[in-house]
Amino acid sequence: MSESDILKETERAVSVNEAEEDDEGNYEISLSIFVQRAKIGLSYYDSSDYTLHYMLDTMDNDLHLLDRVIQELSPNVIITSAKQEHSLTKFIETLELNHEYKPEIVMFPDSNFGLEVSKQRLLSAHLRFLPPTITESEKIPYLSSCIPLDSVLMVRSIGGLLKCLERRRVSLDLEDCLGVPIFQFLTYTLKDVVYIDRDTYSALQIFKSELHPSVFKLQSGEKEGLSLYGILNRCRSKFGSLLLRQWFHRPTRDLNILNRRQEVVRFFTSPRNFADLCTLQSCLRNIKNIVTLLHKMSLSTPKVAVWQSLYKTVYSALCIRDTIRSMPQSIQLFSEISENFTDDLFYIATYISKVVDFEGSLAENRFTVRPDVDPVIDEKKRRMMGLPNFLTDVARTELENLDPRFSTCSIIYIPLIGFLLSVPKLPSMMDKQSFEMEGLDFIFLAKDQLHYRSTRTKELDSMLGDLHCDILDMEMAVMRKLQASVLQHSGCLHKVMSLCAELDCLISLAQASRDQGYCCPTLTPSQRLALIESRHPLLELCTPVFVSNNYISSETEGKVKVITGPNSSGKSIYLKQVGLVVFMALIGSDVPAKEAEIGLVDGIFSRIHSRESVSVGLSTFMIDLNQMAHSLNHSTANSLVLVDEFGKGTNTVDGLSLLTACLNLWLRGPQCPHVLMSTCFHSLIQLGLISDSPLLALQTLETAIEGEELVFLYQVKNGICQSSCAANIATLAGIPTDLVKRAVEVSELYRAGRTIRKMDRPTTDEQNSRCAEVVEKFLHIDLDDPEVDLYSYLKDEVRPAVEEVL
Repeated sequence: MSESDILKETERAVSVNEAEEDDEGNYEISLSIFVQRAKIGLSYYDSSDYTLHYMLDTMDNDLHLLDRVIQELSPNVIITSAKQEHSLTKFIETLELNHEYKPEIVMFPDSNFGLEVSKQRLLSAHLRFLPPTITESEKIPYLSSCIPLDSVLMVRSIGGLLKCLERRRVSLDLEDCLGVPIFQFLTYTLKDVVYIDRDTYSALQIFKSELHPSVFKLQSGEKEGLSLYGILNRCRSKFGSLLLRQWFHRPTRDLNILNRRQEVVRFFTSPRNFADLCTLQSCLRNIKNIVTLLHKMSLSTPKVAVWQSLYKTVYSALCIRDTIRSMPQSIQLFSEISENFTDDLFYIATYISKVVDFEGSLAENRFTVRPDVDPVIDEKKRRMMGLPNFLTDVARTELENLDPRFSTCSIIYIPLIGFLLSVPKLPSMMDKQSFEMEGLDFIFLAKDQLHYRSTRTKELDSMLGDLHCDILDMEMAVMRKLQASVLQHSGCLHKVMSLCAELDCLISLAQASRDQGYCCPTLTPSQRLALIESRHPLLELCTPVFVSNNYISSETEGKVKVITGPNSSGKSIYLKQVGLVVFMALIGSDVPAKEAEIGLVDGIFSRIHSRESVSVGLSTFMIDLNQMAHSLNHSTANSLVLVDEFGKGTNTVDGLSLLTACLNLWLRGPQCPHVLMSTCFHSLIQLGLISDSPLLALQTLETAIEGEELVFLYQVKNGICQSSCAANIATLAGIPTDLVKRAVEVSELYRAGRTIRKMDRPTTDEQNSRCAEVVEKFLHIDLDDPEVDLYSYLKDEVRPAVEEVL
């Protein structure tokens, strides 16, 4: 570069820095949110460095995650759809009432958040990092390596974000700006939340949905299959299961949170506390969704089942409080339960039990009160209960004053109508005129019974009144008073639900730890991972014997492990085993190992499983490349990267070259993550393609040969594997022996650089024998014999033999 060019570059850099200093503090953050069915997708644009940040679709039932995002980012603009869920509407209303922080709320029609519209808007954005030679058809595969397009809600939030930015014309000061300038895409995770993408969740089998086996539930949903969540979820309440699922979706590296969970799990895994664990689980089973109960309680007439559920919930919460208060209050969760489960719970439970008559309520299918609650109600009920005998006496008196044709009559009470005299219809009574009788007012005819109002029944109406309706009205008044009192003391109930959910989750983790023999890991902020005699939490449930293995990764003990070994020797299981153990520690659970030291990682990346789909529009190898690119671009020194057989989906040389380049990038880079890689490319080591580094460790899995049979020992040791033993594996898989022998023959010829003959050609011995036969026959030909046709002999016998040799 010439001196004038250097001066120009310096002047340009100075002018850019001056412009940045002038604009400092004038940038803004625009946050776009899209919520659907308790899942949230979000993205935001930072105009200070023209970067677009995205967060993968995440479960967020109560929008606590969104609240944390807003607290962390403090966005200037919040963008959402005008057609949104009720929970987000309430959240925005609460946000607008905040006097300290008031962002601008922008709402667009729901059509601006459509999936295809969002993808097109993303393709038309001014993406400065795209190669200048890229074509329109190549954009989608390239972008799929930068953004996971299968996170639908996140992509839709980007569509609304770009629509808002286009309207505002962000960064018009850039002369060459043709649209919204985006310099790069970055993954966004909350502080102390560990990043795990959807492919890793699938590869490690953390969640696995299956169709419900019941024919009656095929349309209603799915059930959890064999997964980590399935074996750890022993929650007794539905909201406990939901909270545990949230923990799985948001593993944390916050030591305070993890230590809080660990101390509870450690307490309940002790055998002497097993009885308390069972008591608490039986109480947690009766804890219902308090938010739903309070909502129904605020309605005009709650059903009897609502009162029953509320009473059981409050009573069970009191049992939990009394049990917890006998436990060490040095444990933070126990202390919070003891403090927050106040005497308001006792007041509510006592008030309900004294007022509500649950047996009578179930019998009459309405709210009824107990005796001695209201003397007036008790008196009216006594009158109601004595009415049958009293009315019988009145009917006898009325019968004496009736026409002698009537042999029987009765006095009945009908709510809202009152007391009536009922007599049977006589055969001579054919029309309404014949129903009229002196001193009686005809009311109606029903089932051949004539109903009249007499002087005596009128006296009864004035004396007794409408007893049934009076009792109903008075009991409704008592119920409303009870409702108001319950809602007035309901402040503690919300805290009860959150603390019970946390307790349910931790008891669930403790029970799984007791049953499976897990250990409590030591969590440290260092960059060291040490798993002693670790096991795969899922596979050990499916096999009678499981071989445990160690894994130690640090800067002095090798952060990059390259594992070679025969096919089916357990390399993939070992990779997933390490990933699952680290994941379990990051949700506060015990882990399947004898000992474990977990340096808190900030992300778990994987290239293990290719989730193929026609809708993605990408080849299997392209999906593998996207996963590897994501791991290379986003992993840090605190990340864990799991790579299984990368490069096998293309030409052997190309795949080996890509794998070598990725490994060398990590080994030479300043931010080398914990890398655990398995491969069958033995040339990677045999040809010395990997850079020499103290961070590199070579490992293999042990095998033994008994006779001609290959035996897997599944034990990881230092070293390298010399053969993949593919022929032995093929024999075990049932491939015909002749084919296996032929494959071994071709492999040996190829390695020796010798010519590989086709199967339809005879062997060398067969060719020599054929030629000797032809020569012998030719030497015995009598050339003087006129019957000998020499031309035909050469054509039919000699020529084919020569062609076979050639």
